[in-house]
Amino acid sequence: MPTVVVAPAIARWLTAEPGSSVGERTCVVSGDTVREVLDALFAAYPMLRGYVVDERGALRHHVVALVDGVAVADKTRLAEPVAADAEVYLCQALSGG
Repeated sequence: MPTVVVAPAIARWLTAEPGSSVGERTCVVSGDTVREVLDALFAAYPMLRGYVVDERGALRHHVVALVDGVAVADKTRLAEPVAADAEVYLCQALSGG
């Protein structure tokens, strides 16, 4: 089953204590596509859904998902395949100039 690694900037939403320090979180889930993997992650951690995806289910602009180190290209459908031994990494995107 794929492993999802949630970077600390996103994993901080998993703690009830504001300002507490949280490192990466790892979760093994089922799924054959990025969408299925994320849905399984949200089943385990429902509080992440609103931060990671928008109301249409697309990745938010401030979130990057990588499958085995390659950025997910289709941030809307999230239909890219995920191998059983893949790592899906979620991190906060940086922007600015």
